[in-house]
Amino acid sequence: MSVPARQFTPRAGRAGFALGLLLAVSMLSSAGAGRAQELAAIQVSPRQRQLIGLQLATVENKLLEDQLRTTAIVEPDEQREGYVQTRFAGWIREVFVNQTYQYVSRGQPLFTIYSPDLVSAEQEYLLALGNTTELRGSDLPDVAQGAQSLVGAALERLRLFGVSAGEIRRLERQRTVRDAIAIDAPMSGYVVDWSALPNKYVQPETRLYTIADLATVWIYAAVFQNQVGEIKLGDPVTVTIDAYPGRTFTGRVDFIWQAIDPTTRTARVRCALPNPQQALKLGMYASIVLRPRLGRGLVIPDSGVLRTGTHDVVFIDRGGGYLQPVEVELGAHVGHAFVVRTGLQAGQRIVSSANFLIDSESQLQAALGTFQPPPPGTGGSAGAPAGRIAFATTPTPLRKGSNRMLITVRDSDGKPVPDAEVRVVFFMPAMAAMGMPAMRQSATAQALGGGKYAADFNLPGGGSWRITLLASRAGRQIARRQLILSVTGGMEGAAP
Repeated sequence: MSVPARQFTPRAGRAGFALGLLLAVSMLSSAGAGRAQELAAIQVSPRQRQLIGLQLATVENKLLEDQLRTTAIVEPDEQREGYVQTRFAGWIREVFVNQTYQYVSRGQPLFTIYSPDLVSAEQEYLLALGNTTELRGSDLPDVAQGAQSLVGAALERLRLFGVSAGEIRRLERQRTVRDAIAIDAPMSGYVVDWSALPNKYVQPETRLYTIADLATVWIYAAVFQNQVGEIKLGDPVTVTIDAYPGRTFTGRVDFIWQAIDPTTRTARVRCALPNPQQALKLGMYASIVLRPRLGRGLVIPDSGVLRTGTHDVVFIDRGGGYLQPVEVELGAHVGHAFVVRTGLQAGQRIVSSANFLIDSESQLQAALGTFQPPPPGTGGSAGAPAGRIAFATTPTPLRKGSNRMLITVRDSDGKPVPDAEVRVVFFMPAMAAMGMPAMRQSATAQALGGGKYAADFNLPGGGSWRITLLASRAGRQIARRQLILSVTGGMEGAAP
């Protein structure tokens, strides 16, 4: 793209420009608490664009896909866990399952137990069965019906004790009571905890086995507070384990905790993963990628946003080297880009690098009130001042306190301009490390005749000052010069 050759910074070479960059960065640190000045559009020449590495990017409207990476530990699915307890007191006789993480099937015997209460209940059931057989042919209907009721009550007591249907059928078939019965697994899965030992006395509240079905496992991702708003139930996740190089496990977000860890400022996001082959072992360390679904939106590179703490500013390329600052409202930070809610339109071109320098110049031009946009239908060079400014100082170099500057203004043909309005602006950015706020001084030069002017000013401190000399005539800027000068003397306002 072709732009006018007028530059917006002094022709001081790379060294001077680097110093200008440092001043711009320092100035932004002071502006972060609140911008004292509005921004103004500026013009950048091709030479300066190359010097500062200015690049442009396009505002795009596209489908938003973010990736949140974190780590997690594989844990059992609590909704697929079960406990084994007895409903009566007794003593364990034999133990058939006595290993942690041993796999058991539903209905598989775990241990046998002797319980006086259970033996008594079985005897009552057999007695009721015998009475029913004897009284079945009774001439009194109430007697037969009462015997049958006793059988039903005894059978219900056995069921409440948790006696299996197979054991009840054995009682009915063999009509004998065993002093110890087997307790079966209520579900299939892995024994993750157990405490059943021979001769151990147990009561109904004693937890003997914990069985977990690992066909599905949980992984908890720790998501920072500023990102948790992107996560929704059902969002896809991918998990990798270093034990299986090149293999990826997929799942979904199925729960988000309603509390933030006060120490890490993260929320726990639970992800459920199918685990049919039990490749995911409990306690495995996993890397997890959450992929929030954010819909469509306007996106710009994050390097194209100038964030001061109170404002988010983007510079739009208006063509002809002109850059217009606009304040935008940002949404989520997606990858290396920001979602823009208001302030931009799709297809616009924005500055994606060198924003610090652009912002520094824009603030200064706004403070001076000197920028004039090019007239409609004219090229970029129409709005650029073509005059020249020369100066000398008394004393040389400048010093803290009273100083004088003699200024000569010439037009584009080199002729003196005797009727110009000449202003001088001194600016020093804040230095937070030294406890010194930003300083700004300005003075209006008095005409001496023959295109010469004199400005008297008082500098409150020494150091590197950024100086702008501005000449205008009939309300139109005719010449401008910017440079950095060293001033001798101590710095005013610096912390001791």
